[in-house]
Amino acid sequence: MGRLAGKRCLIVGGTTGIGFAAARRFLEEEARLAVTGLEEPASRDGIATLARHGLVWSTAWDGRDRDQFQSTFESALANLCGLDVLYHVAGGSGRRDGDGPLHECTDAGWQATLDVNLRSTFLTNRAAVQHFLGQKQPGAILNVASVLAFSPSPRYFDTVAYTAAKGGIVAMSRLAAARYASDCIRVNVIAPGLIDTPMSTRACSDPALVAYLRSKQPLRGGPGQADDCSDAAVFLCSDAARFVTGAVLPVDGGWTVSEGQSVTDDR
Repeated sequence: MGRLAGKRCLIVGGTTGIGFAAARRFLEEEARLAVTGLEEPASRDGIATLARHGLVWSTAWDGRDRDQFQSTFESALANLCGLDVLYHVAGGSGRRDGDGPLHECTDAGWQATLDVNLRSTFLTNRAAVQHFLGQKQPGAILNVASVLAFSPSPRYFDTVAYTAAKGGIVAMSRLAAARYASDCIRVNVIAPGLIDTPMSTRACSDPALVAYLRSKQPLRGGPGQADDCSDAAVFLCSDAARFVTGAVLPVDGGWTVSEGQSVTDDR
């Protein structure tokens, strides 16, 4: 406990799923925390109790909204009296907008999916780096990508825009890590496998995919839980990882090192 004691942390996308689990864990580690997301987390079980000493400030923010972004970021800085850590979790599927296989993905699906994933990460990372440089202070940035960026599974996850966006997050993060290492700004990435969150409800309720995950994510024999990512996030955002930058850490139950067996093969 206390690995983030006194750290001023902003979690973008911290009101549900992986981000919400991280918010609870960060507070347990004594972080000073601000959370943004599409909805307010204060009514969710547990967060209000953890925040009873005023450790968390939260606001609703759609990460794609550029006009709303700057005021939200400045409010977070004001409430935290600065910033030490940015953890960007926000993202989402673009299937409903038209994402899919390369030959079927629509222009609208491509743009919407890149906006919610890659563009939102760019906006928050740029603001954090500008703040760290302006204050001449060290800082840590952690971004969430996906194992699909480098370990595709087209039978069940054939979404070209989502995969491209997550690959873009990896590339952007590694370039930033190289560029700002001499400024003591660390940039790392977590690449989860399939995690049981509201975004993955479709996948986690598909019997064929659940069967596939028994061998694709053998450490769990199925989907991971949001809490599985939290300790990795605490480590990479804490001083314990002070000599780590440019890392892309799979948190995937073995996805990237497992072949994965489909029950049937009708191709």
